[in-house]
Amino acid sequence: MKTLQKISTILVTLFLASHIDAARLKDLASIQGGRDNQLVGYSLVMGLAGDGDSSSEITVRSVVNSMKRFGMSIDPELLSNIDNVAAVIVTADIPPFARKGTRIDITVASMGDAESLQGGILIQTPLVGADNEVYAVAQGAISVGGFLGGAAGPGGATIQKNHPTVGMIPNGAIVEKEIPMDIVDQGFLHWVLRSPDFATASRMAEAINLKFPSSAVAMDAAAIQVAIPEMYDGREVDFITELGTINLSPDTPARVVYNEKTGTIVFTSEVRISTVAVSHGALTITIANNLNVSQPGAFAEGGETAVTPATTAEVEEVMGGFKLVEEFPTISEVNTALNSLGVSTREMMSIFQAMKTAGALQAELISM
Repeated sequence: MKTLQKISTILVTLFLASHIDAARLKDLASIQGGRDNQLVGYSLVMGLAGDGDSSSEITVRSVVNSMKRFGMSIDPELLSNIDNVAAVIVTADIPPFARKGTRIDITVASMGDAESLQGGILIQTPLVGADNEVYAVAQGAISVGGFLGGAAGPGGATIQKNHPTVGMIPNGAIVEKEIPMDIVDQGFLHWVLRSPDFATASRMAEAINLKFPSSAVAMDAAAIQVAIPEMYDGREVDFITELGTINLSPDTPARVVYNEKTGTIVFTSEVRISTVAVSHGALTITIANNLNVSQPGAFAEGGETAVTPATTAEVEEVMGGFKLVEEFPTISEVNTALNSLGVSTREMMSIFQAMKTAGALQAELISM
C-alpha cells in the first residue's frame, strides 16, 4: 500500500512539473565576458543605374581616392556626373567567439541623396571597432527589401515600397581579427540575466545548487556567481553546457504594454485587477459639407446658376453604464472581464490608464 502511495506521489509530482512554465538557464542569461561588439565603416556602392548621389563632393573625392588604390590618378573636375555611385555607411555586429574566416551579416545605408541602392555592389570595406582596429572586411551585392520606380521628370509618377536606401548583405563580411573573450574570472563564472529580477536570480542560483551543491550565489538582481568544480578544471566548456540545460521557472513581473500606433496590448500572467466599476461612453460628432446647386427659373431674366454650400452636424453619444469588474486571480478571467466590457482595443488602453490612476490595476503600465 505504501509502495502504491509512493508511486502515486511521484506521478503527481511529474504531472505538475510537466505543466510548470520552465525555461533553460541559457535562454534566461548569458555569460559575462561573451558579448557582441559593433563595427562600422565607410565605403562606396557602385552600379546604381542613375539612382546614386548627384554630384556630391564627398562621393567624388571618395571615388578619386578609391582609384588611387589601383594606380589611377583622376582629376576630380572630370567627374561631373557620378550618379551610378553612392556614399554609404556600413554597420555590423560581430558575435562573441567569432573566429577568423567567420562570415557575419552587414547593413548598408546611404549617406547622400541617392534614390535607391537596388542592384548596387559594395566595394571592399574595412570595418573597425571602437578602438579603430579593423576586425572585418565587407564586400558584395546589396539586397534591398523594396524598390523605387516610375517616370522621370517633373510630374512623373513614382512608386516606392519600403526603404530602398538601406539594404543588407547576408554573410557580407569576413572576420579578420578575433576579439578575446574572458569568461572565467579566478575560477568563477558570472551569469547575467537578460531581464534582471531578484526572484529569478534567486531561483536560478537554487536550481544550480541542486545539481552542483554550494556552487552558485545570487549577487544581485542581474548576476549569479558560479564556482567551477574541480572535476571541471580545464573543461569549462563542458561545465557551461551542463549549466545551460538546467530548467527553472522565471518570475514574470506584472506588466501591461500597449502601443497606440498599432493598437496592440500585451499583458503578463501576473496582472491582477482589484474590484472596480467601469463606465465607458463614446461621443461621436459628424460634420458634413454639401454643395447644392441653385438654378434660376425657366423664364427668369438675369438669373444665373450658383453653388450654395450647406453644412449639417450630428452628435451621437452612447450612454455609458457601470460594469463591475471583480477581482480575478487568473489571466483567463481577467481577459474575460475585459472582453465583457465590449470596447475596442484603443478604448481599452484608456480604461487601463484610468484603472492605473485609480489604483485598481496591480501592474506596471508601459506605453511604447
